[in-house]
Amino acid sequence: MKKILVPCDFSEPAIQAYDFAMNLAEKSNAEVLVLKVIDLPFIYETPFGNNLEYFDPGTIKYLEDDANNNFEKMKSKHSRKDMVSFTTLRGSVTFTINQFALENKIDTIVMGTRGASGLKEYWIGSNTEKVVRFSQIPVLAVRKSFDVSTIKNIVFPTTLHLDQNDLISRIKELQSFFSAKLHLLLVNTPNNMLRTKDEMDLMEEFARHYKLSNYTLNTRNDFSEQDGIINFAHELNADMIAMGTHGRRGLAHLFMGSVTEDVVNHVDCPIWTYLIKK
Repeated sequence: MKKILVPCDFSEPAIQAYDFAMNLAEKSNAEVLVLKVIDLPFIYETPFGNNLEYFDPGTIKYLEDDANNNFEKMKSKHSRKDMVSFTTLRGSVTFTINQFALENKIDTIVMGTRGASGLKEYWIGSNTEKVVRFSQIPVLAVRKSFDVSTIKNIVFPTTLHLDQNDLISRIKELQSFFSAKLHLLLVNTPNNMLRTKDEMDLMEEFARHYKLSNYTLNTRNDFSEQDGIINFAHELNADMIAMGTHGRRGLAHLFMGSVTEDVVNHVDCPIWTYLIKK
């Protein structure tokens, strides 16, 4: 990790994410870029496609100055002051974060999350959940900061597909960075159940195919994939969960949901996610 992006609204989860990113940066000597997105409503869209902002320039300047003051307060609590920068941009939160990450060649996005539940989860979600869905760059969703040296057990739920070279390459890099053990997990559900011998044969083939090292093979039966992942993570007392996401959108997302986003919303340990290339 050489360039870490921390989208920040200066809420408690965002401050925790900044602390965690600073710990990552110290381990890898990385640059930390903090981004505050000011998402303003619009009066209307002109015939030429330009959106007219509801707030006047004075209000915008106040919001930008307030963001800068909050950043300086947050920054002052850390001894490491170099290789840390702050930017404010106006625009929609998810699009602006992802665009900024691509333009600045970010390696990892670290975001705080409170999670979501009930109707809010289905109809609103969190900004972190939306970034997870659309980001082409790995996202680390965290609820609280802690010493990164304690990350020694990473759960990797898998479908055992043998066409995910890009994802597995990233998983190996993550495992190497933390010098951690990888715990492969296959979750059987009522609609997708394998015989015990078949599932272990497939998992061993998967590990050989990708030349994995320092790993364990695990299977669990549960009502849903997300329940199986969450329950296994609690059973293992996992330090991190690493998952691929398919980035479903529109009606496909509404009716099928996303296992990764569900786990992000309901697990306390850090969750690393990466968009599986089509």
